[in-house]
Amino acid sequence: MYYNAYMKKIKEPSVAGSFYTADKFDLTAQIDSFREENKNYYKNPTRLVIVPHAGLIYSGRLAYEGISQLSANVKNIFIFAPAHRVAFDGLGLSSYDEWQTPLGNIKVNQKICKELVENEGLSYNDEAISPEHALEIQVPIIQSLFKDVYIVPILIGREGPDIIEKIIEKYYTNPENAFIISSDLSHFLTDDNAKELDRKTANMIESGNVYDFKYEQACGAVGIVGAVGFANKNGYSLIRIDMANSGNITDDKSSVVGYGSWFLYEGDKNSFIEKNYSDFVTDIARLVIKSSFDKKGITLNYPQVFDELGACFVTLEKFGQLRGCIGSIVAHQSLINDLVAHSKDAAFNDYRFSPVTSSEVKDLSISVSILSEPKKIEFDGELDLLDNITPFVDGIIIRDGNYQAVYLPSVWEQLPVKTDFLNSLKVKAGLSADYFSDTFEAYKFKSTYIKEKEFSA
Repeated sequence: MYYNAYMKKIKEPSVAGSFYTADKFDLTAQIDSFREENKNYYKNPTRLVIVPHAGLIYSGRLAYEGISQLSANVKNIFIFAPAHRVAFDGLGLSSYDEWQTPLGNIKVNQKICKELVENEGLSYNDEAISPEHALEIQVPIIQSLFKDVYIVPILIGREGPDIIEKIIEKYYTNPENAFIISSDLSHFLTDDNAKELDRKTANMIESGNVYDFKYEQACGAVGIVGAVGFANKNGYSLIRIDMANSGNITDDKSSVVGYGSWFLYEGDKNSFIEKNYSDFVTDIARLVIKSSFDKKGITLNYPQVFDELGACFVTLEKFGQLRGCIGSIVAHQSLINDLVAHSKDAAFNDYRFSPVTSSEVKDLSISVSILSEPKKIEFDGELDLLDNITPFVDGIIIRDGNYQAVYLPSVWEQLPVKTDFLNSLKVKAGLSADYFSDTFEAYKFKSTYIKEKEFSA
């Protein structure tokens, strides 16, 4: 710590020379390399990201890809990071006016810090913050991407996620505020075990189901759960940017640390895909079918959102008539794998139709329905069930013993009356139209419908 001529309290860098280089020109060159390597799949500015905090050589690229998603218009960047060096209760703030790195100084928004002390019960804790890498490691990347921004460093001690969610909720209302959740994933497992656990962690973050989130899944678990809670409360989603581990850099697969980056989207994942990747979805379906005839392998380059769990139906029509339709009701594999598998199955393995021939491909029109997670409907009798169904919105699954059937929301176009819709679904399941029982189950889901633009061979 030192004071400059204007009596500002300046925090000197604590981990320059260890977690990142202390040389300004080398640091600039390293961050420039992250910029050049950035896959830049996403063009959606956000105000909340989850990024890793290991040494820049290990996880800097993923951290850069995440932080670069933040809106260029933000003025304050909150950084939530777990305490690694000093144990304490609650959340700690920095009393310094500015933080110094080899790239210069960045201001701390002490007005917001004061509000957090007075209104949320936080306290200043320079003793814990000074040696901490998980906050400081984000600062050079912030400095490389933003000018004239303030930071609000918040160190997480022994504390639950509710206060994190509350702070994000309160300050997110101001579009000039953004948030970084600083966290690595699994620690010191073999490469295979780390990837398995990190996939589980990613699925929990992306599904919003973090009820059973364990500390061994991520050192910044509290911050992650708080951010996911905020997303759930507002109907937002966290979109995967990329995942990796230290073995990708060191080639040592015996003991690795996992890394992942996500950004907040103000909507659900399937609407994000529809908005940004509709053409990609139907192009892939057509490419998969076409490549089955020319026997050429296909290489797919795609953003990591398609590696998230997903369930879809692929529907083929020829001159307005159904030519094949197969899909998954519940997500059990990545969306890209589901899309590829069902594109093939709809063309070649729908038992109701003969396989598509090569001469037919040009006459096919393709649509893809991406399904949300089915939710069980609680009801008391058939009339109550019907009251809980929204026509033209809900897809419905019914189940009773070994009998099961599903209708996508698009079926409402042919069956717009709820009783007709349900009775037809019963018949599809192999039951009578007037069937009902105490063991009858129903689930509803939403479907994002993506139709191929007019195709010309």
